[in-house]
Amino acid sequence: MSESMMTLIINVVVAAAILFGGVWVAKQIKKYIVVLMEKRNIDPMLASFTSNIAYVGLVAFVVIAALSHLGIQTTSFVAVIGAAGLAIGLSLQDSLSNFAAGVMIIAFRPFKVGDFVEAGGAAGVVEGIQIFSTQMRTGDNKAMIIPNSSIMGGNIVNYSAKDTRRVDMVFGIGYDDDIKQAKDILIKLLEDDERVLKDPEPTVAVSELADSSVNFVVRPWVKSEDYWGVMFDYTEAVKITFDKEGISIPYPQQDVHMHTVEK
Repeated sequence: MSESMMTLIINVVVAAAILFGGVWVAKQIKKYIVVLMEKRNIDPMLASFTSNIAYVGLVAFVVIAALSHLGIQTTSFVAVIGAAGLAIGLSLQDSLSNFAAGVMIIAFRPFKVGDFVEAGGAAGVVEGIQIFSTQMRTGDNKAMIIPNSSIMGGNIVNYSAKDTRRVDMVFGIGYDDDIKQAKDILIKLLEDDERVLKDPEPTVAVSELADSSVNFVVRPWVKSEDYWGVMFDYTEAVKITFDKEGISIPYPQQDVHMHTVEK
């Protein structure tokens, strides 16, 4: 056997060893990435996606290294791969933007599944956080799929992030009505509702002498899950009690004065 043939055989064996050994190492690194990300409570979908990207990149590097060991010029391969990557990146700009935003959502956790949020021009309960989009359910039970880039590109309001919320309400009475009596009624109705928290203490105060009414601000603190129930029930109770006690709730009006002009 000639020396050149022996050298070729050795190079083929070494290249095969590089290829199969490199693929095996790439698989182990892929598994390690998945385990590491799962230990850090990172979304399984993101862990799988990241490990697959790493695996493909490592396998491509191993193939190029094996071909290079056989004496094959790999410069053209690298150029082709780079050009293909650039073309794919340009054609998938929006998808890559959504992917990057999805990674940020999963990593920084501005909200979680089950939270009621306002983001991306929509409001609803988060039902799923995917790599490219987030699924939400509106109050009237409509499903919305929102691109992650739209969510991360604007303000995010998470109404479920805190255990308590303040209910902001305004009630107006007529100028001829008794301010003290009205205030006592508003305070009493808060005290009678067990859902209203004692600490922080609710606020009841005259906020404005408006055109047609004297306005009170009523600001009780409640648990987040009691927010809408307290608002609706308290508003109804105020109307019923004001009517019972003879306190008017005025509506906007204007006084028109007529002047007689003699000819």
